[in-house]
Amino acid sequence: MLTYIPSPETGVWELGPVPIRAYAMFIVLGIIVAVVLGNKRYEARGGQPGVITDIAIWAVPFGIVGGRLYHVLSDWQIYFGEQGRGFAAALRIWDGGLGIWGAVMLGGVGAWIGARRSGVALPPIADAIAPGIALAQAIGRLGNYFNQELFGSPTTLPWGLEISLANRPKGFAEYATFHPTFLYESLWLVALALVVIWADRRFNLGHGRVFALYVLLYTLGRVWIEALRIDPANQILGIRLNVWTSILVGLGALTYLVILSRIRPGREVMVAPVEEIEVEPV
Repeated sequence: MLTYIPSPETGVWELGPVPIRAYAMFIVLGIIVAVVLGNKRYEARGGQPGVITDIAIWAVPFGIVGGRLYHVLSDWQIYFGEQGRGFAAALRIWDGGLGIWGAVMLGGVGAWIGARRSGVALPPIADAIAPGIALAQAIGRLGNYFNQELFGSPTTLPWGLEISLANRPKGFAEYATFHPTFLYESLWLVALALVVIWADRRFNLGHGRVFALYVLLYTLGRVWIEALRIDPANQILGIRLNVWTSILVGLGALTYLVILSRIRPGREVMVAPVEEIEVEPV
């Protein structure tokens, strides 16, 4: 009986001349889940059908570019430092490496553009899509499993993740199994999505507070999970950059929740875009 989680031998399958990459496949699957759930939630809140899909056309590519930019800039030495992988490697998104904060920030810009073009307000869009984003992240993290990346410190626990020698960081060659931090984060995100959906229904959240709650809860888990990781990362005052980012973003989300709960309690009333309102002839 195995007392560890084995890693897959490959994350790429050849379908004729077309390579099917697990990382990309899970990212796409996550996007589909987020859009489908987001559409259902937006319609349930009184929004027009198909609006989330229209906005996703803008938000998704912006988010992917933003996620990659954050990863490359926050770990620039991997690509442009001494013995770095080079510019071409920085563009190979299928090898892994999407920073959630860059994806949310630039994806938010794309969502704002899409919302403006659709004639709808952005906060209800963010509230509708928040649980779907969490589930998309949870699904996307499974791609890290196939790439043998984003694991934590060595462990002998039964759910320790086997990592091949070529993928172990320097100084850890003698260890075979590690904390599967990608799995911890995936499970945390699924639980987070369920909690956010419950809180939205229980407290009638609106005006962007559902999205803020998602961000706050995610940062709480990310700080703990990030502390387990052993892959090289830039640090400030001995603490990983992503931990600092999570703390600052989490405080921002908490502040937003408190302020909006006081000045705009409850949920906004959904109004159809101006061009879709039928006017009775005089």
